[in-house]
Amino acid sequence: MTLKLEKVEVSIQAAPILRGVSLEVGSGERMGLVGRNGAGKTTVMRTITGLAGMSAGKVFWNDEDISDMAPRDRARLGFGYMPEDRRLVPDLTVEENMLLPAWANDEIDGPKGLEFVYDLMPELTKMASRKALLLSGGQQKMVALGRALIAGGKLLLLDEPFEGVAPALAKRISEVITSLKGEGLSVLIAQSELSHSVDLLQRESVIERGEIIRVNVIDSTLREKL
Repeated sequence: MTLKLEKVEVSIQAAPILRGVSLEVGSGERMGLVGRNGAGKTTVMRTITGLAGMSAGKVFWNDEDISDMAPRDRARLGFGYMPEDRRLVPDLTVEENMLLPAWANDEIDGPKGLEFVYDLMPELTKMASRKALLLSGGQQKMVALGRALIAGGKLLLLDEPFEGVAPALAKRISEVITSLKGEGLSVLIAQSELSHSVDLLQRESVIERGEIIRVNVIDSTLREKL
């Protein structure tokens, strides 16, 4: 399954945010979207999910034009989205927050998804019954990642997964993402710098002022520099 953005333009209150963005994430590929705060990374993520309206351009999934598809229908394609601010429901438990995609989409097997996430992140089983508001920021990130994994069987969109997280938890989140290599899952990670995820990515698209300025293949030389 391939994701492709073709000359996408997005404006918010008449201010241009994305300016002709084109990028492609191949089937099973792990790609970074790297840029400073305000460069347009989150808007790219929201455009892919259908939460941001385009003024021009196209979004393709497996060669199908989904530009006019509603966010709910895109979720049914197997898109999982982890927002930068996590967006957990404070009064729901960890398990209930992760099950939200299954409650909204009857095509998702909630129990099977939970089994997969708990196997991947066994530490979440210990906090399954705790309310989200009682968790640390890093723990909330892990719950948001689990929720995205239950929804995203084909494409995982992670917005700043390492931002504001203690080094130990950032390393743990990186390990979890790395362990998905054999799942045939395409992953796009937006972040302000590459250092946390250089070992798990194959390419990076660099975005500045709403434009992709270059795409780099991440080789051993780049890993050594970082």
